[in-house]
Amino acid sequence: MGSLHPPFGRRSQGLGASEPFGYSGARWAGVWWLGRVGPVGRTYKGSWKIAERRVRVNEQIRISPIRLIGEGGGQIGIISLDEGRARAAAAGLDLVEVAPESRPPVVRMMDYGKYKYKAARAAREARRKHHTTQIKEVKFRPGIEDHDYDFKLRHARRFLEEGNKVKLTMMFRGRQIAHPELGRQVLLRVTGDLADCGKVEQYPNFEGRQMSMALSPLRRAVATD
Repeated sequence: MGSLHPPFGRRSQGLGASEPFGYSGARWAGVWWLGRVGPVGRTYKGSWKIAERRVRVNEQIRISPIRLIGEGGGQIGIISLDEGRARAAAAGLDLVEVAPESRPPVVRMMDYGKYKYKAARAAREARRKHHTTQIKEVKFRPGIEDHDYDFKLRHARRFLEEGNKVKLTMMFRGRQIAHPELGRQVLLRVTGDLADCGKVEQYPNFEGRQMSMALSPLRRAVATD
């Protein structure tokens, strides 16, 4: 019967042949070719795998009786599969298998299309709200002019509102290092102007010829749209 050969056609004709070795297409539906196999359930130097359905719905449910759960979550009881289908049809709902390993399996009446839509929307919303915190750096100088200060302040504010931490770096040049209090004043001014969207996580400290401090976003400042 040729059961030792792939179910795609005659061995002499190769994989492109249309005539199987006595197996109907229906019998091999859902079977993924992973090696040389025989009929479903018998394996030769390879394996077969039936495509799994995560959720069985309506006619895909085969086992009877079932433990039926109503649309509102109340338990109806153990009934035959045919009765469950009749109840679901009368209510304009679907039968969805929610606990296939139980005996009898637990089946719930629901609008499955609506359920899948809500689940997909919730997954998209969760992905959209997921945010990985990054550290953004904004650099200043002791004698920074108001125009540059406002420009850098807007950047720092945007970073905080996006939910990121901000590292404020004061860069000293030449003899400016002899007056660190001037740089500290600028950094403290920044923290005061950003008090509505950020809080001090690390106060100013020296790193070589630089002074730095860190701000973290306030929860209410993180953008949610």
